[in-house]
Order: sequence, then structure tokens, then C-alpha cells
Amino acid sequence: MNTHPSFPGSPRSARVTAVVAGTAAVCLLAAGCSGSGSDGSVSGRAATGTARLKVVLITHGAKGDVFWERVRKGAQAAAAKDNIELTYASDPDAAAQADLVRDAVRNKVDGIAVTLAKPDAMKSAVARAKAAGIPVVGLNSGIDDWRSAGLLEFFGQDESTAGRAIGDKLDALKVKHTLCVIHEQGNVGLEARCAGVKKTFAGQTENLYVNGTDLDAVTADVAARLTQDSSIDEVVTLGAQFALSAVKSVDQANSKAKIATFDLTNDIVGAIKNGDVQFAVDQQPYLQGYLAVDSLWLYKSNGNFSGGGSAPVLTGPAFVTKQNIADVARFAAGGTR
Repeated sequence: MNTHPSFPGSPRSARVTAVVAGTAAVCLLAAGCSGSGSDGSVSGRAATGTARLKVVLITHGAKGDVFWERVRKGAQAAAAKDNIELTYASDPDAAAQADLVRDAVRNKVDGIAVTLAKPDAMKSAVARAKAAGIPVVGLNSGIDDWRSAGLLEFFGQDESTAGRAIGDKLDALKVKHTLCVIHEQGNVGLEARCAGVKKTFAGQTENLYVNGTDLDAVTADVAARLTQDSSIDEVVTLGAQFALSAVKSVDQANSKAKIATFDLTNDIVGAIKNGDVQFAVDQQPYLQGYLAVDSLWLYKSNGNFSGGGSAPVLTGPAFVTKQNIADVARFAAGGTR
């Protein structure tokens, strides 16, 4: 199902949310800023005679996902600073996401930031943007594919490295049997996370595929597996909301398994504080959105792009535990972590 309408004037003209961002970035932090809407969008006026770039951020995020709202918030902050007219669009369906890129090309935007959760489905759309002379950068998903897809640069974490780091941490915690819960089959980033865990974890690792669009089903499926095998002593989820579902699963199964997760939200901060979740891996979604949009402004302004297109800009991973949760809690509450 499409989660957003499309670009004005395109075949799916009811599918995106436009965000016009032209106020100074400090306005985002000021209480009562007159340009801020209740939905978190930012609007402003361009300086007289200043050409405003039109940039589109296109992700595979599902509607209402807190993680992607953080990505979007970071992108909005960069757009406000750079006097960019920003449009955000998303669709979990890879073919529909590719169509959103084609819409952006037809609308002759100045730059595109895109995720590559399913790279093969996105290649032709990205190639069309390149052929039209539109710079494209990547974020979040696709660290192994952004160069071959022809993107200028990439902002995110190395998912395999993050998974391997979790495997090492689980060994240090003396875990014996890990259940790695994959909520979207075929997503290269999610698969890489669990594969990374398996590479370094000395104990047993098994993957469990669940339907991430149905949290009740996720809870039931994880609980069923924990009931079937009491030797599972750790559940690793690949998104914050799924960790909270796993907390319920452990209770339902009367299991002694601990829970670790990727990604950080206010709810996960609370769960780490009270011990329901052992730790989280933070990849800084706000930073990913901010850097992706800002990089397009830099490229259009002076031809600059980070690393000369040869290396990704890494925003994670970082472990958030009960020992350091106080250091990031206020940033998480503000939506910037």
C-alpha cells in the first residue's frame, strides 16, 4: 500500500507531503517559531533574488514509523538552514519507491536523497535521475550498493559491522542462543545485520522472519518460538518497535531471554532504563537525514561531496546501554537521536 501521495502534477498526485523549508535552522529550536507547523514541517521565505533548490527525500519507511520521522526531522533542519524546498515521500514497496524517484525526475528537481533497501528495484530509477543530470545521494540502506548504483555519496552505518559488533557484545554477556528477528524479508540491510551477528557470535544464531506490518503477529511469532525452545536466551530485533513487541513475547512465553535491538526511540530509552531492553544500537537517523540533504546543497553550491565518492560517511553504530543512557536521553527526547 502506498503511504504517501505523489508529486504535484505527476500520475500519483495525491502521494507526498511537501515541506517548504526556508527559515534559519535556529528557528527549529526556538519556542513558538511562527514558521513551524503542528506536523513538524518547516516553512519560510527565500531571500529576495535567491534561487531555492528543490530536493526530494525518498525512503522505504512505513507511515508513522518513529525512526523515519527522525530522518525526516533531520532533513527538515538541513533544508531550513540551506533555504531548500524539501519534499518527503516514502513507500515500503520497492517498485512504488522507484516510481517516486521517477516522479521526481519528471518534476525536474535539483537533487534526490534515497534509500536502497532493495537496490535492484531502484537501479533503473536512479539511472534515469543521473541521465537527467540530477545528483542523487544515498542514506540508511544500501552501503554495499550505492557506488555501483551511481550515487554521489552515502550516509549511514555499515550494517554488517554493526551486526558483528553485537555478536561480540553477546559473547561478552555470555549469551548462548540468539534469535535474530527480521521484520522485512529481502531488505539487504536487515539481512546484513543478522548475518553480521552470526559471523562473530560464538553461540547459536537463528533467524526468525516476521511480518513487520503487524506488531501483534510479531509478538505472537516471537512468543511461539521462545515457547518452542527455552534455550533461546537472547532476542535481537532490528527496529525499536519490534523490541517492545519482543518484551511482550518474553512475558507471554514465560521466557528468561534478554532483548537487544537496533535503533533508539524515547520508548527504548525508557525500556533500557527499566531493564526491559539490555542495549540498543544507535545509527542516528536524524543525522542521516540532515547530512543527506545538506550534502546536496554543498554539491550544488560548490561541487563538494564527502570522500570524493569513494567512502561512505558513517553515522553509527554506537551502543546505548544502561550505563550511558543518561548521556543520550535528552537528545532522544528532542528527536535528534
